[in-house]
Amino acid sequence: MRTTVTVGFFGGLLYALLAYSGFKYAPALHASVLMPGSLPLWTALLALWLLRERITPARAMGLVLIVLGDLLVGGLSLLRAFDGGQVWLGDVLFMVAAMCWAGYSVLARHHKLDAVRATAAITTLAFVAYVPAYTALVLGGVLDGHVFTAPWRDVLFQAVFQGWGSVVISGITFTQMIRHFGPVRSTMITALVPGLSALGAVWLLGEPLHWNLAVGLLLVTAGILFGVRAVSSGSMKLGAARAA
Repeated sequence: MRTTVTVGFFGGLLYALLAYSGFKYAPALHASVLMPGSLPLWTALLALWLLRERITPARAMGLVLIVLGDLLVGGLSLLRAFDGGQVWLGDVLFMVAAMCWAGYSVLARHHKLDAVRATAAITTLAFVAYVPAYTALVLGGVLDGHVFTAPWRDVLFQAVFQGWGSVVISGITFTQMIRHFGPVRSTMITALVPGLSALGAVWLLGEPLHWNLAVGLLLVTAGILFGVRAVSSGSMKLGAARAA
């Protein structure tokens, strides 16, 4: 029970609250780089602490590139905080959300969680803890929510897409990846996410692609790919050594 609550809290409730709150202050382009981009960094540090997985020089180089890319994206907004801007707050929320998901990834590996049961734990805990409280706050006028006034087609689409697509399908497949490849390599395989998300934000939302975002995106993607290659090479050498 304790493991279920802990995993559901970090991987479901807290991650979603932080990530979606970040979109109130920062654009989607920032989220597309900072969340999947910082995920391998947090995962590597937590895996070093909880799973005793050492950070090789090659993996460390990949993590350095990721950090540089994150600083390019979020650093300018942090500097603007002194001018009264709030984009930095969204960037911080994105980074902390990534740390929560990294915690879930490492805990799932540590406890050898079944993919379906882990996803069920996340969704159940999030539903029980969040939906009644959110409904009461919106109906009471405490929160400015539009779920009861939005077109039912939009609500239904989000329920299916976010509920089944982003939570159930991706949750099961990602947890299964962790069981086979480990948390560090699994999170580094998200190299495609920053690029696809950034292009989607530019194309669908019309957000501008400034130079710092473009360079940061390239650095983060390069760092993730570098890390994946380093982890893959290390796994192949370990497998060869065991076979010998």
